[in-house]
Amino acid sequence: MSAPVVLALMSICFLSFGYLGVPVPFSLMAGVFIGAILSDVSLAAIIQKIFDGVDSEALLAIPFFLLVGELMSSANVVVRIANLSVSLVGHIRGGLSQVVVVFSMFFSEMSGSTTADVAVMSRALGGPMKREGYEPAFIAAIIASASTIAALVPPSITAVVYGAVGNVSIAGLFMAGVVPGLMIGFGLMIYCYFFGPSGLRKPRAPLRQVVFAAGDAALPLMIPVILLGGILTGWFTPTEAGVVAVAWIVIVVIPALNRGHIRKIPYDFCLAGLIFSLPLITIGAANAFGWMLAYLRGATYIAEWITSIAGNDPHLIMLLMVLLFTVVGDFIEPVPTIIIFMPLVNALTEAGDINAVHMGVVLIATLAFGLITPPYGLVLLMASKFVGISFAKALRAALPIYVVFLATIAFAIYFPSVVLWLPRHVLPESVGCFKSPAGTGYICPQ
Repeated sequence: MSAPVVLALMSICFLSFGYLGVPVPFSLMAGVFIGAILSDVSLAAIIQKIFDGVDSEALLAIPFFLLVGELMSSANVVVRIANLSVSLVGHIRGGLSQVVVVFSMFFSEMSGSTTADVAVMSRALGGPMKREGYEPAFIAAIIASASTIAALVPPSITAVVYGAVGNVSIAGLFMAGVVPGLMIGFGLMIYCYFFGPSGLRKPRAPLRQVVFAAGDAALPLMIPVILLGGILTGWFTPTEAGVVAVAWIVIVVIPALNRGHIRKIPYDFCLAGLIFSLPLITIGAANAFGWMLAYLRGATYIAEWITSIAGNDPHLIMLLMVLLFTVVGDFIEPVPTIIIFMPLVNALTEAGDINAVHMGVVLIATLAFGLITPPYGLVLLMASKFVGISFAKALRAALPIYVVFLATIAFAIYFPSVVLWLPRHVLPESVGCFKSPAGTGYICPQ
């Protein structure tokens, strides 16, 4: 049977099982086994590829970052960050909707997980927003939208997977994700100010109260400082950074701020391991599916089709990739999407002579956008469940917010010098720069 026919049957099988409600990893494996049966690939090779997908040292960062978020949430340390956010922006028009965005900008730099963000914010701020009269649909929309910041800013789990699978500098992706992450954050604040409900505006906090709130949250806020400082100075890798962050919370933060929670720490470890098992099995299945896609030359077919339209124009190639990832991200989570389509991404990155970190940030931002778009919209679905509103109503409230994400993605495509400014100045070698033969400074490709 010809390769295109096998690819079509694999995709149909995967989508059919997905629409029937079968979990993503099992839907992917159903498609893979169909492809193996109809081609000359042995089932033993498929099993090997599943294990190859999870056999990566860089992926060890994921459980530790998940554990950071779980420890911060269950130990109730996040209340201090919420209080700091209220003291900073609670007086601005939009009230608690502004607080949600600022809170996410703080917490995203600790957890790296969009799902952890949406769960924590829904518990910490969903109830107070309801009591202040915010519409539940808007609450779900703004919480879900703000949680996507975690996919971009360090220590983004999405960036860890992208770097590990695509052999791209994870530290470079961390640094390059800061600008689009901040753009989404400030864009959401501007949207809430001009177009969101006015909310209950609190009196402007005096400087003394802001300083007190900052001091109260100082220990947990040291986590992003430790993470970024250690990675940038080369003291430890992104994987080791997760271990250091967990150690800081267990040894310093919890004993100092919530000593009674120490006896519950083993439960947090077990729960984080259980949560990690979900993306881990998906990573293995997606790696096998992606390998089958590459083996049957599926990535080559799509790459040839895109280059026949875009030629070698990097902007047009990235626009078409954004379109593809937007459609795919509507049905599949970011992690399996990255793994499945990485051969295609690598081929088009080379065809358009695009910086690998630049391409990575654009696609990660696109996948973050897919988390709030129908029909899947994972974090929007989670937020609507936590808030107690139907997905359809939350979706209608989120539609105007799409402008913020589309503007950010367009900016990231057409202004690579701005997106890559931070990694070029902090970690120049992560974006392809090399030391000048003269012995001073770096030479960076345009």
